[in-house]
Amino acid sequence: MPTAPKSARARAGNVRPKTTGIVSSSHLVSPKSVELSELEFGMIIAWNAFSRWAVRCMAAAGCPDLTITDVLVLHHICHRARNKKLGDICFVLNVEDTHVVGYSLKKLLAAGLAQGEKVGKEVFYSPTAAGEAAVAKYREVREACLIANLDTDRNPDIGEMARLLRTMSGLYDQAARAATSL
Repeated sequence: MPTAPKSARARAGNVRPKTTGIVSSSHLVSPKSVELSELEFGMIIAWNAFSRWAVRCMAAAGCPDLTITDVLVLHHICHRARNKKLGDICFVLNVEDTHVVGYSLKKLLAAGLAQGEKVGKEVFYSPTAAGEAAVAKYREVREACLIANLDTDRNPDIGEMARLLRTMSGLYDQAARAATSL
């Protein structure tokens, strides 16, 4: 009985491991950790869902022309009522390109949601009253649309996932440094 011809990958010995999880890039799945590929796919779809949510929540709060970076920067400059420098905003949000955050700050300044104060050579950013009002409205929309539908019995799982994501971000940052040196 004749056998079916082998695919080019099988002939080359480049057989992919069988995946049992839901992944976006089966060619990257490692036999050592299918779960990591599952996590990466989960992060991709969660990031996109979160981005869509944050932008639409901010639009419902009265600021329809902001990107996800703009929204995150606005929330961060409102955080703890302390003025923030560009470098500090980038550091906390883990954004490598300061130009991206700088552009968001320009947009927030032009929209009247943020203000900058030059102190020596540094500019410190803070929200305006309009920026604080937009964030307060965002919170109201968040409470009504997101928190009201949250199963609070899952809060311990959510906290554990948050800790895991922070740990994984450190692992990815280290891997990025290692890849840069190759």
